[in-house]
Amino acid sequence: MRGRKTAANCESCMNYEYDDDYECYVCTQDLDEDEMVRFVQGDFRECPYYQMGDEYRVVRKQM
Repeated sequence: MRGRKTAANCESCMNYEYDDDYECYVCTQDLDEDEMVRFVQGDFRECPYYQMGDEYRVVRKQM
């Protein structure tokens, strides 16, 4: 993803995970063809599948 802007803020999303096969981070959400085109072109301003990657949310619920 060199030279691309990440307007959807993928780095903090729970769906953005490291893939050992590709050796890079990928979105694990299944995007349809239209969504993928918008994402690759950088027109994806607010991702409808964004989930804040709050690792401590589960721990807070257990307390």
